[in-house]
Parts: sequence; C-alpha cells; structure tokens
Amino acid sequence: MNLSLLSLEILVTALGLLVLLVDLWLPPERKRWLGRATIAALALLLVSTFTAHSSCAQSGEAFGGLFVQDALAVFFKRFFLLTTILVLVLAEEYSDRLAVGLAEYYALIVFALLGMLFAASAANLVLLFVAVELITSTFYILVGFTRGRVRSLEAGAKYLIFGALASAFMVFGIALVWGTTGKFNFSELAMVTTYFVDNPLFLFGVLFILVGLGFKVAAVPFQMWIPDVYQGAPDPTTTFLAVGSKAAGFVLLLRFLFAAIPDVTVQWTNLLMIGAGVTILYGNLCALPQRNLKRLLGYSSIAHAGYLLLGVAALSSAGQAAVLYYLSGYLFTLTAAFMIITLVMRHLDSEDISGLAGLHQRSPFLAAVMALAMVSLAGIPPLAGFMGKFLLLKAVIEQGSVTAGYYGLAFVALAGVVISLYYYFGVVRAVYWSQAAASNEAITLSGPIRVALGVCVAGMLWLGLFPGGVLRWAESAVLVLK
Repeated sequence: MNLSLLSLEILVTALGLLVLLVDLWLPPERKRWLGRATIAALALLLVSTFTAHSSCAQSGEAFGGLFVQDALAVFFKRFFLLTTILVLVLAEEYSDRLAVGLAEYYALIVFALLGMLFAASAANLVLLFVAVELITSTFYILVGFTRGRVRSLEAGAKYLIFGALASAFMVFGIALVWGTTGKFNFSELAMVTTYFVDNPLFLFGVLFILVGLGFKVAAVPFQMWIPDVYQGAPDPTTTFLAVGSKAAGFVLLLRFLFAAIPDVTVQWTNLLMIGAGVTILYGNLCALPQRNLKRLLGYSSIAHAGYLLLGVAALSSAGQAAVLYYLSGYLFTLTAAFMIITLVMRHLDSEDISGLAGLHQRSPFLAAVMALAMVSLAGIPPLAGFMGKFLLLKAVIEQGSVTAGYYGLAFVALAGVVISLYYYFGVVRAVYWSQAAASNEAITLSGPIRVALGVCVAGMLWLGLFPGGVLRWAESAVLVLK
C-alpha cells in the first residue's frame, strides 16, 4: 500500500481539522483571518503539486487499485484546489452575512474539497460512492448554512431529499453491478463487461449508477433541484456546487463510462446523445424568462452540463479532452460572475437583474468583468467559452461521418448557443444601458477580491487566446481512459 500517493488528501484532511481546532482559541474579531490562512495553505498545496517530490508527480495505485494516481487525477486535483481557493476568497467576502459558524463554514468547504480529491482518483465503485457521499454530505450543510433565511432552509431540505434519492439509486446500482459481475474495480469490470452487456440486472445497475452521477452533473431529467438550491444557498456554496461538484461528477462519469464499462457505453451512444441534446435545450429555454440572477445561472448551469455531455457522447479522446478544457474555462467564468453578484447584491433584498443597473458607473472594473463573463458563457470569441464550445462541437461533428445523428446533435447545440445569447446579453444590457440604478454608491473591493477577479479575467482571456497549453495537458490526461 503506497500511502505517499495520498499525501495531498492527508494534508487537506489535517487542514480541515486544524481550522476547527484553531477556531476554539481564536478571538471573534480575528476569525476572518482564518479564511485567509486557509487560502494560503491551499495555495501552497496547489504550488506543491507542480514540484518533483509531490504525490502528484508520482503515478500508481493504492489500496489494491481502489485509489489511482494518474494524469487525469492530477489534472482534476489541481482544478479542485484552484476552485476551492477562489471559493474561499468569495466566502471571506460573504462572511459578514454568516451570523455564526464561520470557521465551520471554511472547514466544510475544505472537507468538500477532500471528497473531490478522492473523486479524481476513484478507480473503484466503493471509492466512487464514498467520494460522492463525502461531497454531498458536506453540501447538505453548506446549502442550508444560513439557517436564519427561510429560502436557505428550503434549499437545504430540497438538496437533502434529492441527494438522498440519488444516493439510494447509486448504491442500489453498485449492488446490482457487483452482484452480477463480482467486481468493484474499474479495470476488472472493463475486462468482464463484454459478458454482461445483455444481462438486464447488470444494465439496470449501470443505469442506476448513471442516475446518481446525473444528479451530480445536473443533467436532464435529474436537474430539478438546481434552480431552487442555487437561489437559496449562500453565494460561495452555489459557486462551489456549480463548478467543483459538477467537475467531480464529470471526472467520475468519464472514468465509469470509459474505464469501467466501455462496451456498454458504445451501445448507449444514442442515450448519451439524447441526454446531451435535451439538457442543452431545457437549460437554455428555461433560462429565458428568469429575472433572478442565481436562478438564471442555475438554468445556465444545466445547459452547460449538456454542452459537456457532448464531449462524453462523442466517445473520442478529442471529446474527453474538450470536456476538461471546457471545465477549465467554466471555472474562471462562473466564479467571476458569482463574485460580482455577491459584491453588488450584498445590500439588496433580491438578486433581480435590475440590481445590476448602473454598475458601469459604480464600478467600471466590475461591469467589464461581468460583461466578459457573460460573453464567455455565451460562447463568443475570443474568450474561453468560445474555444470550449468549438472543441466540443468539433468532436461531435467529427463523429458525424460514423453516425449521422451527431450532425443533429451539433445543430441542437448551435441552437442552444443562439438561444443563450438573449439572456446573457440581457445581463450585459442591465449593466451598461439600464437607467434605473438601484444605488449610485461606488463599490469598494478588497485586495483578495481584486486578485481573484484578476485571475478569473486572465484565465478567460488566456484560455481563449492561447488554448494550446491547457488543451495539450487535457489531451495527455485523457489518455488513461483508453
């Protein structure tokens, strides 16, 4: 057993426990600095993953193949660390709206990160379930953390009900798969799947596992929790759900479909294509009438899950690499949008789009960042969102020579992009051209927020203008799925 491969996970666990312990002796006026210390610790861990002596520089298996360290795992672990750092910066800015339990909030974010790190290295159905449960259980608390708000409690209750139902489907599916094959390990499953492709119990087990993962990535028809939970949860929690939890779902989906059951995946191509197309249309059409920014971004998140499923449905290395690239751009874009919502709406009773009116006068910098975020989400060049959608569509169209249905799927995706222009540019219109400003007071920005927004803008522009580096990294990461 190679415990050195788990050194990152061990350090993150220790950090979460340390945050809780330090809080016992820290005076109330210094608790906000606990967040900055946590951010600094995670930043050091992120930097350390690029050193020659870190666990991320190694490759191998632990616990009898249950845990794997490979290029795909390293890609997502760095992704999750960066996501958590940005979310913690947002949580520090949001801290004045948390009546109690600030240290607990930071610790829960760290423990959710731990679940995501395990998800990146899951090569066994048991660890897959444990990682999903660790992530979901922490979010049960994070979603309803502001228990003084009825909307937050409602969001927490809905997430708990749907999350528990998804977990029940998943554990039942795992039981059926193990009962028919006697295998938990992905590589061992891949070797015997050929003999069970016509076994109804095995196929039901696979379907139930996909139901659980569909809940994590918010794919139709498992998306019904998204709008209410996104609206009611604290802004940092919503950001972490939309980026970190979704990415965890996709790394598990990629490993399960292509490393564990490749023979079934090929047979279910039409199901994956239909799921992607319906998810794109549902998310974009439902976003059209939305006035609440968080609900709008919730339905937008469903649509983006559909775009990401294009890369899964393409059944190619190009499609899988496009998924990783798209998630990278989505991280910077959506985090920037939620940071601005938090800053602008902090003194308002609602999150209506009208709250952005006059933002270009109150803070030209925030107005420009919000416009860039919306343009990137819409898929307009030269930002990260455009290149991500281009790569996904390219992977789908390349498969059209094999199956004509891929051309129809590409058309649906393009239609979704056109529909999304309306509501994304509705936000830009509110920022620059709406006259009814909610407030004329200038918005002051803290140092960490300025840095975080600068990182997001740089990420959107760099990935859009110079995609080669990240794309090559993504292409090398998905080679382990062959």
